[in-house]
Amino acid sequence: MSTTTAAAKAHEPLYTGAEWDFGTLRRIHDACEEIALGEMGLSVYPNRIEVISAEQMLDAYASVGLPLFYRHWSFGKHFAHHEALYRKGLRGLAYEIVINSDPCLSYVMEENTATLQAVVIAHAAFGHNHFFRNNRLFLDWTDAKGILDYLEFAKAYVQRAEEKHGEAAVERLLDSAHALMNYGVHRQRRRPIDLRSEEKRERERREHDERIYDVLWSTLPNKPAAATSASEDDKRRALLQLPQENILFFLEKTAPLLAPWQREILRIVRNIAQYFHPQRQTKVMNEGCATYVHHRILNRLHEQGRLTDGALLEALHSHTSVVMQPDFDDRRYGGINPYALGFAMMEDIERICREPSGEDREWFPDWAGCGDPMPVLREAWAEYRDESFVLQFLSPRLMRKLRLFQVVDDAAEPVLRVDAVHDEQGYRNVRRALARTYDPAWTDPDIQVVDVDLIGDRKLVLEHRTDAGRLLQEGEARQVLRHLASLWGYDVVLREVDPSNGAVLREHAVSPPGG
Repeated sequence: MSTTTAAAKAHEPLYTGAEWDFGTLRRIHDACEEIALGEMGLSVYPNRIEVISAEQMLDAYASVGLPLFYRHWSFGKHFAHHEALYRKGLRGLAYEIVINSDPCLSYVMEENTATLQAVVIAHAAFGHNHFFRNNRLFLDWTDAKGILDYLEFAKAYVQRAEEKHGEAAVERLLDSAHALMNYGVHRQRRRPIDLRSEEKRERERREHDERIYDVLWSTLPNKPAAATSASEDDKRRALLQLPQENILFFLEKTAPLLAPWQREILRIVRNIAQYFHPQRQTKVMNEGCATYVHHRILNRLHEQGRLTDGALLEALHSHTSVVMQPDFDDRRYGGINPYALGFAMMEDIERICREPSGEDREWFPDWAGCGDPMPVLREAWAEYRDESFVLQFLSPRLMRKLRLFQVVDDAAEPVLRVDAVHDEQGYRNVRRALARTYDPAWTDPDIQVVDVDLIGDRKLVLEHRTDAGRLLQEGEARQVLRHLASLWGYDVVLREVDPSNGAVLREHAVSPPGG
């Protein structure tokens, strides 16, 4: 036995058995930190780990993973649904929930065994934490230092609004705001986000409104609408910053009938939507990074003698359950498992760095055979999102292993057509097609506010620029438009247009409740 191996085996196990206490969690955290920072070169926010019950975890489930969130009836509905399935043994619970904050806040269940606590600390407190701390999307679009304070402010503000204006009025507003949440984000970089200033800004604006308010302004007669020229229409749209893809932002700033407290709640909802926007674009990478990190840390702890054989087997059982990919004809199939694809790609990158084939060297000449996978992985975790990551790093060998191929489902043809198989061009087509399924610009409908005459009929006009003639589902479109009309207060029209020639393919018109 070498000196290095003997030294590694000299470590005592961090724990034995399933029981744990807070001293055990501290030892696990410190051991994981030693490997994550010292050997893997990870960079993380300070960790804050809180132990919660199964009921509290269900509550966190219901409130979209944010235990400090404001109240809403839909969260209670989700809680009851998840709880019923959990009590009947039809659904397990996540072992952890992690918040992109500084310090990084990880919630772990008190029912977890010591080994599961080791898994989730390595996974969340170091894997997810590193990704949050270093990925460019999160750095540009989220405010890790301010999110926890902002959640407390949002919860308190909504509670005060309920006390002052009634729970029913607040819930109606939140219903409509939540329906438009996916259209409440800026997709292009604007100014740096500073959530710590939000509470101060709201207080100063409220005080300003109270100083300048004069009831006499509400007695002035409305001026009749004047005819406008084409140039005036263009000027009006420019002043309103149209077209505008962030519909909640437009409503907050422009909706004629909203009270200041309603605008503030719309602002809260869109700030939360913006917080989640990077997570929607990095699901494969984020989970793949965290799964790869916990797998490597736990195996390294076992090599050092700090995890027993039994503990490693328990950890591997949990790990394989997470990365299992059901076949397409399995009842559990719900598409490609982001944990499975992400972890497989991270391991494949490690293989290409250490033991590349000739094919790998042709596809990845810049880093194949470099020997150390961590610089390649750290750069990928920092600079890419799911769509670009798949497009740059998915290898032919992994495509063969996962048995990926492309099928075209054309409504005009009587049968499905296999469009890309395992040959040189087929690999590129498969990779491109898979990458596109993670691109929000392709998966999310392109809907924008394009016009409104605030001194005329105030009709709000939106456009959906269709892709390949794919129209919105009629019933769902009208439901969402009813929420939009409720917030706007006047008629709303959504036109689905062909971007190639501007032709209107379908039009949806909705009036506000009682209008």
